[in-house]
Amino acid sequence: MIWTDTLSNTRTDLRALNALIPDTARAFGGLGKAVKEGGTLDFKTKEFVALGIAVATKCEPCIALHIEALIKTGATRAEIGDVIAMCIQMGGGPAMMYAAKALACYDELSASG
Repeated sequence: MIWTDTLSNTRTDLRALNALIPDTARAFGGLGKAVKEGGTLDFKTKEFVALGIAVATKCEPCIALHIEALIKTGATRAEIGDVIAMCIQMGGGPAMMYAAKALACYDELSASG
């Protein structure tokens, strides 16, 4: 339940932040929507890129949010494996530690969904 709790806590924290700075939150949300809906890559591919960046920057809340989105797109464990393998190749040992977290997150959230 670690990752389920991470998602819940992240959403609670973001609601508080959004209430404090609503204009900034709306603008950031608009950017996210524009990036995800536009361009030539499909949403799933964009989420794979986001997961790679989340692992590389060691952002656990980001890992949880992007794994959750990827599960909703039907991403498989093998696809997640390919993404995190690239993260390890590009980021070495630190990326390997967060790649393991991403896989644990996928396993937990896909089992509970």
